[in-house]
Amino acid sequence: MNRNVLFITFAMMATSACLLAQRASTPFSVAAASPNASEGYTSGAITRPAAGVGPSSISPFSRIAFGAGISPTGINLQAAVNVSRRMNVRGVGNVFNYSANNISTNGMNLNGKLNFASAGAAVDVYPFAEHGFRLSPGLLLFNQNAVSGTLSVNGGTSFDLNGVTYYASSTSPITGHGSVALNTRNPAFTMTTGWGNMISRRGGHLSFPFEVGAAFVGAPAVNVALTGGQACDQFGQNCVNVATDPTVQANLQAQIQKYENDIRPFQYFPIMSFGVAYNFNLHPAPAVK
Repeated sequence: MNRNVLFITFAMMATSACLLAQRASTPFSVAAASPNASEGYTSGAITRPAAGVGPSSISPFSRIAFGAGISPTGINLQAAVNVSRRMNVRGVGNVFNYSANNISTNGMNLNGKLNFASAGAAVDVYPFAEHGFRLSPGLLLFNQNAVSGTLSVNGGTSFDLNGVTYYASSTSPITGHGSVALNTRNPAFTMTTGWGNMISRRGGHLSFPFEVGAAFVGAPAVNVALTGGQACDQFGQNCVNVATDPTVQANLQAQIQKYENDIRPFQYFPIMSFGVAYNFNLHPAPAVK
């Protein structure tokens, strides 16, 4: 599902660029040669490119680039079209999955998975048109970046909730699940800088863009649920169902609040990528006569 969204985003971007390109034309001028008829010459017309037409003055929406690379959030895919001499519009997406098992915290065993899937758009502004340095404000429009997993507490093992120590029943171990969502602000503003123009104004086809910046996604949201098992005192007595006991649930919510307070400063995640891109014309160039 996440991969389909990314590829649909790139396909829509490419289709829009093609439609716009049909309306764009490369300027050409006709220079007429008119020698003196009395000298016996026949007049002719020679079609030449207009002055100033070249790699640095390509017409808007006339070229498109596709790129791929790597980033901390996984495989990086990009597509861009030129808007003006100093500006491109770019779509970008990332996909990555990673499993991490046997993590222990507060007496609980965690088996987790990183699920990164995001897509957005940015405007690449090149202050120095003939050079690759750029500034790129943008929006993260699709964000499913999160950490999720299952938790368990073995029978007879202690665990803490809000400073209170419980012991899992030896006959009814505790189970549950949890997640940390990195998308409380959606869509999210992004700001990056980098080097390398995916659509070179010097006529080249290949480029190797580098990007670094941040997405301001808001404070992570923590969710933990205890779904089964019994918690007892240190003597294995006074056991209660963790899923329904109000005291256990109140301590669980207080513990979640502590987790959220601890990670509240991390309201953004870094953007960094490096890859390769190839650009080409959206329509054939007019023949020179």
